[in-house]
Amino acid sequence: MDFELGEDLALFQQETRAWVDREAPKSWARELERNEAEWPFELFDKLTRAGFHGIGIDEAYGGQGGNVLVQMILARELARSLGGLAWLWGITSFAGGKSIGLYGSDAQKERFLPPITRGEVRFAIGFTEPGGGTDVLGGMRTQARKVDGGWLVNGSKTWCSAAHTAHYILLLARTDDDVEKRHQGLSLFLLPTDADGVTIADIPKLGMRALGSCDVGLQDVFVPDELLLGEPGEAWYMLLPTLNNERIILASFCCGILDGVLEDALGFVGEREAFGRKIGEFQVLQHYLADIAMWRHQADLVVKHAAWLQDAGRECFQETTMAKVVASEAAVRAADLGIQIMGGMGYSAETDMQRYWRDARLFRIGPITNEMARNAIAENLGLPRSF
Repeated sequence: MDFELGEDLALFQQETRAWVDREAPKSWARELERNEAEWPFELFDKLTRAGFHGIGIDEAYGGQGGNVLVQMILARELARSLGGLAWLWGITSFAGGKSIGLYGSDAQKERFLPPITRGEVRFAIGFTEPGGGTDVLGGMRTQARKVDGGWLVNGSKTWCSAAHTAHYILLLARTDDDVEKRHQGLSLFLLPTDADGVTIADIPKLGMRALGSCDVGLQDVFVPDELLLGEPGEAWYMLLPTLNNERIILASFCCGILDGVLEDALGFVGEREAFGRKIGEFQVLQHYLADIAMWRHQADLVVKHAAWLQDAGRECFQETTMAKVVASEAAVRAADLGIQIMGGMGYSAETDMQRYWRDARLFRIGPITNEMARNAIAENLGLPRSF
């Protein structure tokens, strides 16, 4: 088995890394984060001009094409510098391009995919509810009732990243209460954020600060029939394959954070002196760096394997879930160790190590906590359901 990227993918990785170093360096990412109340439109526009919003979208709709491996490479290279701000690209790619590309009608694809590629339409995700958290199904209270020409939606969502600047929310709502199992009777909507009855409020948080996360209130919001995605009541079956893609992208972000952590830590120990010599000569710090390198290698392998399975059209729920857990926990451990290596400078907002830690910490708990992910992995092994 060949674990190396092919020539085309390797070239894309090199070109993307050069673009990131030139157009989205770490110093600029720190500046964007300091202005946390201002959504980084300039970054989004740069991604548009680079053609990145079109990756994963069919060329027939103006996209760049590209499979999950291409998205994996892009996500990783962006996160090496941007950390969690790379999700600025990922949200619309998942909630817009991927979801509509897979399940949209011909009319919906014609309507949404070309402007997504051009950077004219942005999406947010509306799955989680205030009383549910990771228990999306158990906490589901948002209802959509069929009316003439569309649906009336009532309820609330939380942790809708970038909803305050999105044009649409990929919204999960219950459309049928008369079901045997709670995953049945759910539907997906492309809900316009400027519709009457939509309220959006910011959630202050530890990391990914400039991206913005929001509470969304929905009171008698009318959504026309043409903005129902797929068939009513089939949302859960539609989400399962797209969530595999989301987990791969999140794990790839974590691999990028691992790249950034190791890069910065190596640079620091090669320059910093203490007790009359470079601190990179101290064995304990060499061991720390060796640990980070091993964690990065492990994450790299499991994420590439998951992406390969997804592209091959093979069942990969187990592998994508493992990749998300392995990569996110490795990124948190590595960034924490990176802070330890850099001492006070690692804790300082003048460097990136603390930013990597804060952003990776969110990936470890969301969109599904790693504890719940382990439950799902164990159940997939045939063990009794533990939740």
